[in-house]
Amino acid sequence: MKLLIKNGRVLDPASNLDEICDIAIAAGRIIAIKNIAGGFVPSRVLNASGCIVAPGLVDLAVRLREPGHEHEGMLESEMAAAVAGGVTSLVCPPDTDPVLDEPGLVEMLKMRAEKLHQARVFPLGALTRGLGGQVLTEMLELTEAGCIGFGQADAAVQDTQVLLRALQYAATFGYTVWLRPLDLHLGGGVAASGPLAMRMGLSGVPVVAETIALHTIFELMKASGARVHLCRLSSAAGALLLRQAKDAGLPVTADVSINSLHLTDADIGYFDARARLNPPLRQQRDRDALRSALADGTIDALVSDHTPVDENGKTLPFAEAEPGATGVELLLSLALKWSEGGGAHLSRALAVLTAGPARVLGAALGTLQASVGRIAVGGQADLCIFDPDDEWTVQPAALRSQGKHTPFDGQRLPGRVRCTVVGGQVAFEPVESAATA
Repeated sequence: MKLLIKNGRVLDPASNLDEICDIAIAAGRIIAIKNIAGGFVPSRVLNASGCIVAPGLVDLAVRLREPGHEHEGMLESEMAAAVAGGVTSLVCPPDTDPVLDEPGLVEMLKMRAEKLHQARVFPLGALTRGLGGQVLTEMLELTEAGCIGFGQADAAVQDTQVLLRALQYAATFGYTVWLRPLDLHLGGGVAASGPLAMRMGLSGVPVVAETIALHTIFELMKASGARVHLCRLSSAAGALLLRQAKDAGLPVTADVSINSLHLTDADIGYFDARARLNPPLRQQRDRDALRSALADGTIDALVSDHTPVDENGKTLPFAEAEPGATGVELLLSLALKWSEGGGAHLSRALAVLTAGPARVLGAALGTLQASVGRIAVGGQADLCIFDPDDEWTVQPAALRSQGKHTPFDGQRLPGRVRCTVVGGQVAFEPVESAATA
């Protein structure tokens, strides 16, 4: 299909392009920006007047719930939710059931995802078998099957020697290890330690559960030379340690979730299970520090931490409720809300959803490295067209995700996706979209 996107504000943080112009697409690739050849005859024209044409969003944390948790989300529903949110590339953690620790499971997941012709799926392989933290997986075989890195999801590695061996092996082959900084013995609570958790009688997770793990990770990085991506930083102290590690030259990147960027422990309210999250929501000073770290580049990417949870998992007392919330459809709007609130310029808000996460993935993208998270002639045509001025109200029943629980229920958010293009094909377009001529 040949597409012509007309009159949109093309905004690509990776190339500093910010201009109202046209984009021509053929055979799945961008063939021209601004200067469209007179002989180009599109089979479809998308009118993007009043809209921003951005690179397709890259979300580094989307649980697709397959295999094993189909009661909480099907691959079809969660992929549909991703493209509805403008996400064209996503990373799925390895904590499926069974765990993504065998090449066959990874190949099956990628094959199923590719048949849907929606977002591109980049699986993380399990760092240890069954995420048990004891025996290393066959990382080479998992990479050949399609894994772009290795992690433990929310499972901490108790044995430091195992973690060191894992980092040494990863460094040898140039793999990135994705770790959520969490001390196993201190991280078993359900809310952030502090006056509110104490008053509510909830078991707490202290900040040192994150900082102790960070100190350990950084020392092991120095010893092994491995590259590490830190998943879901949650504290001001953690952001400070990350800044110091980067200043010291360590090859480390990090992300923060939309939940930690906007919410605090006060949003738990009267034991609202929708705010039962991992990592737990911390105090306002932590939220403010995370916002600053994301704005100044200390934190590289903003993620949805999309974790669909079914009704049975949330209709329990707060401490027993399953942690998680749906978020992939809210990612863009919550980044725009952060920008509109003075957190950062629009270009930076888009960068943490596009160029930033693409740099985290780096060489693991292979032939897609020059295309993902950017708009470039010759690159794959993965684009998100959205109206920044169109506001919408979060209504769980209207979300495409099978998971309907979100702490942002009822909030008014800016930015509505008008069209999502993946590989030159329209993957999402609402019926009422104004993007179609």
